[in-house]
Amino acid sequence: MRHGKKFNHLGRKTAHRKAMLANMACSLIEHKRINTTVAKAKALKQFVEPLVTKSKEDTTHNRRVVFSKLRQKDAVAELFREVAPKVGDRPGGYTRIIKLGNRLGDNADMAMIELVDYNDTYNPSGTAKKKTRRSRRGGGSKPTAAAAKPEATNEEE
Repeated sequence: MRHGKKFNHLGRKTAHRKAMLANMACSLIEHKRINTTVAKAKALKQFVEPLVTKSKEDTTHNRRVVFSKLRQKDAVAELFREVAPKVGDRPGGYTRIIKLGNRLGDNADMAMIELVDYNDTYNPSGTAKKKTRRSRRGGGSKPTAAAAKPEATNEEE
């Protein structure tokens, strides 16, 4: 019987599946977004989100728990050093899955999975620069003329 086994095995044995998810999680932490199939993206989301939650509290125990899942020291260091402070106030939902269509070779459903706070398109408050608008009327010369008048009055006195 398969009661209570709501787990996508992704057509792999246990060791292969765990190694694949660990490698994909390390790539996601390093590159902040990766392209994969929809099924793997959903499995990766379930794998990564508890690790990001653990990384919000930087203790030795949490680092060891995350390292036992990820198996790469660099990825654990980057997760605790860079990713965790950026998502510290978020109560969950650290990743976003965007469907991309079908792959040409085998028509598999493809998706992009990314860390939410690192996308400038959906989250412009972080690093986007404010754009200036220029009008045709030439309103840019008025502030410079106003700034020049007080200097002239100070010289006359």
